[in-house]
Amino acid sequence: MRKRLNRNAHSVYVLYYHYVQVVKYRRKVFDNEEIVNFLKETIHEISKTFEVEVIDISVDKDHFHMLFKAKPTLDIPRYINTIKTITSREIQRKFPQVKEKLWKGHLWSPSYFLATSGQVTLEILKNYVESQGECGQQFN
Repeated sequence: MRKRLNRNAHSVYVLYYHYVQVVKYRRKVFDNEEIVNFLKETIHEISKTFEVEVIDISVDKDHFHMLFKAKPTLDIPRYINTIKTITSREIQRKFPQVKEKLWKGHLWSPSYFLATSGQVTLEILKNYVESQGECGQQFN
């Protein structure tokens, strides 16, 4: 995957995120290809409204991983909350058998994992920041 830079009026950026969402109590909900496909399609539709580019979604029986690209203006908590709310509601509506596996109708764990993935490693950034000032005056 080639990471291309994005531009707007006052910035140049490339922001990739790795998001992991687990089913509450690790219930094995995604054991059906139809449910998995519906989850992916729903996430893609939600992402369009937030102007988020979904790079990949991988679903296991009790969680999913998603790689996505976004603008710096993305309200990430709102985006993730929207994914959790809509997918939970719509999966339970379309696939009522899922409710039998859930505890009190809760599909998703309240917590999630999110990491950024950029053009360079953390070590390269650290070395760059530490080297600033070596060519000129040091401010300590």
